[in-house]
Amino acid sequence: MSYRPTIAITMGEPAGIGPEVIVKALADPQLRQRAKYIIYGMNELLAYAADLVEFDVFWWRDQSSKQLRSYSQDVVVVDYDQYSILGSTIRAPSRLGGQASMRFCLDAIEAANRKIVDAVVTAPIAKESWKLAGYNYPGHTELFAERTDTRRYAMMFAGGPLKVVLATVHIPLNGLWGRLNIGAVFQPIELLHEALVNWFDIEKPRIAVCGLNPHASENGQFGDEEQRIITPAITMAREQGINVTGPYAPDTIFLAARDGKYDAVVAMYHDQGLIPVKLLAFDQAVNLTLGLPFVRTSPDHGTAFDLVGKNRANPGSMHSAIQMAVDLAIRRHQRSQTPTPPTD
Repeated sequence: MSYRPTIAITMGEPAGIGPEVIVKALADPQLRQRAKYIIYGMNELLAYAADLVEFDVFWWRDQSSKQLRSYSQDVVVVDYDQYSILGSTIRAPSRLGGQASMRFCLDAIEAANRKIVDAVVTAPIAKESWKLAGYNYPGHTELFAERTDTRRYAMMFAGGPLKVVLATVHIPLNGLWGRLNIGAVFQPIELLHEALVNWFDIEKPRIAVCGLNPHASENGQFGDEEQRIITPAITMAREQGINVTGPYAPDTIFLAARDGKYDAVVAMYHDQGLIPVKLLAFDQAVNLTLGLPFVRTSPDHGTAFDLVGKNRANPGSMHSAIQMAVDLAIRRHQRSQTPTPPTD
């Protein structure tokens, strides 16, 4: 039999659509057969979501969230019922919601660090809730990097025909000029190449790099970041044997990637990379953190407070995130079992 990994799923913002998309995604019996699942969240809200969509409860509840452990059951909800005061009526960010969603994440990260689980899938959090609770992380990516002592990491999005990695993430546009440097461009190129080879079995990946300015500056006519920063980073990567080219005009390079000319694209900032991915594959795209010691994925959407309680949340992206976590966890296990060939 093929390896059956254990996947941690964090419920995310209690007031968001996390419970609904988790229940809908795991209602797929084929997905449940491929792995075991530990959901770090609130049984009350998950049961409410199951009732909303008229699904029978298919999980076992652990009433104690005080000690992390493995389970023999296929699907387990570790129930943080101390947050039950949140109920099912809040539809906005809150301090308590931030405390709860952070606790779910911290315990899942610890479970992964202790190898209780093979991968972590995170449902959407409300960054405002984290801020209200006193946590100053821009998002999941930075939290996971800090808690795993990971210094080299990048945010990747995979959906439909596109795979995109970001050179900068949650920073305002006017902050790019203080954060974009040769290392910030080189590192995602290197991490992307490693992921495409080791996780996606692309032996010789072809990587394209976006420019920052319109028309990739047209030889300095609209800025000099391409010449000062991006081109030197590409040169460094090519010297390491990576098949990477650019910088290309951002408004056309994604068309070439869509049509199969490139295996992945490195974008300079958040919306430059996310707009094409979400346009082509909004309900299937997955966020994948590169560089961590374990697999971490998430859907590419937010909390969608306006959809809560209406049975309208689309589970497609969550289903894809879980599916990718299972696939990559199995692949990592298989690679770990393959003997290293002897060297002369």
